[in-house]
Amino acid sequence: MTFLGSLFIIAGIGSFLISAIGLLRMPDLYSRIHAGAKSPTLATLLVLLGAIFIEPVWTPKLLLLAFFVLATNPLSSSVIARASHKADLPYLNTSGVDALKAYDEERSKEEK
Repeated sequence: MTFLGSLFIIAGIGSFLISAIGLLRMPDLYSRIHAGAKSPTLATLLVLLGAIFIEPVWTPKLLLLAFFVLATNPLSSSVIARASHKADLPYLNTSGVDALKAYDEERSKEEK
């Protein structure tokens, strides 16, 4: 069990490393948000799973922690992305399509 737990923890550390490289390599804020939310969530879950294999007594607490990570990390990155969009931070979009802007405009028309 300890060996398997160590493998999960090492995989989690690898995912954290990939996320850190992604944060450095991505060109704009919106891409960095993706690299800073998806991969660390996976990494945290892998580390927690490894800890469960190493210390099975902690399973309920670690599962609760995993639930909170799954509930808050994607939500917080979404809120940061929306706030950045509303602040008109520049982004690299070669298509010229801004679906969120079109959605917000349509929503404001419906409210009036």
